[in-house]
Amino acid sequence: MSAIPVIALTGHLGAGKTTLLNHLLRTPGTRIGVVVNDFGELNIDAGLVAGQIDEPASIAGGCICCLPDDGGLPDALIKLADPARRLDAIVVEASGLADPVAIARIIGFSEVTGVRPGGLVDVIDAANHFDTVDRTELPPARYGAASLIVVNKLDQVRSDQRQAVLQRVKERVSQRNPRVEVVGTTDGRIDPALLFDSSDTAEDAGQLSFRELLLEADHAHDHVEADAVTVTSSGCVDVEALIDLVEQPPPGVFRLKGVVAVQQRARVRNYVVNVVGGAIHIGDAPASAVPNCLVAIGMELDVPAVRARLGAALQPAASASQDGLRRLQRYRRWSA
Repeated sequence: MSAIPVIALTGHLGAGKTTLLNHLLRTPGTRIGVVVNDFGELNIDAGLVAGQIDEPASIAGGCICCLPDDGGLPDALIKLADPARRLDAIVVEASGLADPVAIARIIGFSEVTGVRPGGLVDVIDAANHFDTVDRTELPPARYGAASLIVVNKLDQVRSDQRQAVLQRVKERVSQRNPRVEVVGTTDGRIDPALLFDSSDTAEDAGQLSFRELLLEADHAHDHVEADAVTVTSSGCVDVEALIDLVEQPPPGVFRLKGVVAVQQRARVRNYVVNVVGGAIHIGDAPASAVPNCLVAIGMELDVPAVRARLGAALQPAASASQDGLRRLQRYRRWSA
């Protein structure tokens, strides 16, 4: 089973973290594990619990763990990573007062088996961000920890000023981390494909799936939909070209995923590749995995350019260079 992405969801009080999380939980056919400090406004089944819980409880779309005040995130991740739960992703919703840098560090250095970092999503209140959070000469350190910044509540900004607000955020963010992706939305409506893979499938050929119907309805409300580019090939890949790609994805690409075959001495080994923001995860592929395939997911992609970069990374190579293998094995060790 592939490692489950653990996504940190942060943001200042009132920015719209829970709204975004509820939007993700509404994605049909998806099972999400949720770790929260308190239930607050989370849209869970009525009468679930009255207080904190020690074991994950079922909710619509997955499971939920509630953290005690003294922490306990590793224990919650262990419980949610149980393969029997069949989760597509785990979302850790931090309180509005939590330090995103600390949250990213805890998840990034987690030794829990069966999970991997899935990026840090920082939610920004478009109307109040520069009055409450980003008020000093230097940009906040939280920008440096984020892999995706969602500028929420754009509907509360005059229509003729929205683009300027987004551009201002991008410029401030780039001073801390030029690789962070910034998207604008209303009511937290981002495409779940930016964060994880859904297990949803269409019920009948020729008909829209429940997920497609949901996204179609959301289009009328500033839903941010992701672009995806898929490239396949045969044979063993050029490892150096592959690592160059994952270390420096094309502009606008937030996620990269796929399976590749690598020639190592007299043996061919298959690896699973997952990239979210700046986090790179490379592990051994299951026996059933079929190489070679790479998928790039992001916003407003230059599709021909992205397809060319993926194609170059999948070009067949008779053998792998020693330098390329060392780079690959370094990421594999870190991922383990």
